[in-house]
Amino acid sequence: MKKRILFFIYFVSCVIAFSQAQKNPLFEFRGVWVASVVNCDWPSAKNLTTEQQKAEFIKLADLHQRNGMNALIVQVRPAGDALYPSKYEPWSEYLTGTQGVPPNPYYDPLQFMIEETHKRGMEFHAWFNPYRAVFSVKESSVAPTHQSKLNPTWFLNYAGKKYFNPALPAVRNHFINIITDIITRYDVDGIHIDDYFYPYKEGDKEFPDEWFYKKFGAGFNSKADWRRSNCDSIIKQIWETVNKLPRRVKFGVSPFGVWRNQSADPNGSCTKAGTSNYDGLYADIVLWLKKGWMDYCVPQLYWERGHPLCDYDTLLSWWNKNTFGRQLFVGHGLYFTQTKKSWRNVNELPNQIKNLRQYPTTQGSVYFSSKDFNLNPNGWNDSLQQNYYSTPAIIPPMKWIDSVKPSIPIIIKKSNKKFNISYKGDKKIKGYVLFIGTDKNNTVCKKILLKDNAEINLEDLLNNMFTKVFVASLSVNNNISDTVELK
Repeated sequence: MKKRILFFIYFVSCVIAFSQAQKNPLFEFRGVWVASVVNCDWPSAKNLTTEQQKAEFIKLADLHQRNGMNALIVQVRPAGDALYPSKYEPWSEYLTGTQGVPPNPYYDPLQFMIEETHKRGMEFHAWFNPYRAVFSVKESSVAPTHQSKLNPTWFLNYAGKKYFNPALPAVRNHFINIITDIITRYDVDGIHIDDYFYPYKEGDKEFPDEWFYKKFGAGFNSKADWRRSNCDSIIKQIWETVNKLPRRVKFGVSPFGVWRNQSADPNGSCTKAGTSNYDGLYADIVLWLKKGWMDYCVPQLYWERGHPLCDYDTLLSWWNKNTFGRQLFVGHGLYFTQTKKSWRNVNELPNQIKNLRQYPTTQGSVYFSSKDFNLNPNGWNDSLQQNYYSTPAIIPPMKWIDSVKPSIPIIIKKSNKKFNISYKGDKKIKGYVLFIGTDKNNTVCKKILLKDNAEINLEDLLNNMFTKVFVASLSVNNNISDTVELK
């Protein structure tokens, strides 16, 4: 009798686990922003040794892998500098303490980070700040090879910082050279731009571009329209660049969470934000989505549910109505757990995830920032591992890039329980997806293998609840093949 009760309890727990796993999407972007500016996330301090930097990144990547993440968005150009060897810009001061000084012993941090990220089955998106050039005019280290020294007419000072002038074609072309260099030299999965276009306004100070507006602004109704046109130009150039290069990577933008308030535009959101993309940063993200100049958009919906000015649910609904066919991921403000009482509510993040999953037009989440996971805020690391991200997710394929299924994998049975998986198709793949369940139509994702000639032991996968294993090929653009049962 006791054995029957124990078996029943075990069976029920398996059913509950299986039921919960089925609720978690098979395709979902689960990313984390890793900021390097002012040593926010990585590296945690200037002047760390090469081994300390490597150890920190490995620890960071392991944490996010445990939490179920499948993408890291790493800031590789925080301020007109580089976290990799570049012929266009100097080494970042956030690596060695002095801009222009390489790591010692020498290594390529970007190559190392890409390899470690891919090793854990995650995508690596290279994150760039397009216009910030010197973080602090008074305090930042600036190398003789920095563009502000080589081409000082490209820059404007504002509120203690130095910025590339968005009005200049030379500035845009310089940035395109950097993007092209990264894509052609490194195995990045995406190019990522954050919300810093024209700078956030500081008090009553105006960005000092009046002279340039008078010189280049003919034909525009206002300086604001002219500024928006400058930002349109760089986004369009990036989009054209990633599409013409032989290796097609993804391009994503992470804008401030409010495009426009409804009080300024009937098409805007029912919010009362103090600034907006369109009016304050001169970034017309809706136009870019309409034109299809990006693959994915990650609005920074950092407010909580019920916020009196910018309610999370209101903005989530608005963005889902304005994706124009591009992928939408939600940016979550995890860092507020350290400063805002409303974010100490243990249900805040779980409810945000539940709500975004109700929209078929939302395909995932990105969290700011990496270091906040170190504290397991509100026990949310555990919530992700045991519940919301308890099963692996495949990054959603982008059908406008590639929609072709790869060929099914080749299965070689080595023994009663062991199989070898390989691939012979024409289409390049990055690995295999393993599903477990009771039949072909009732499965959950168990594991994603990112190596060829992988060996699988059914004893490691099966139990009394899950009686069958299926495997599919996974293409570079995350299309999956038909499944094959291992038996």
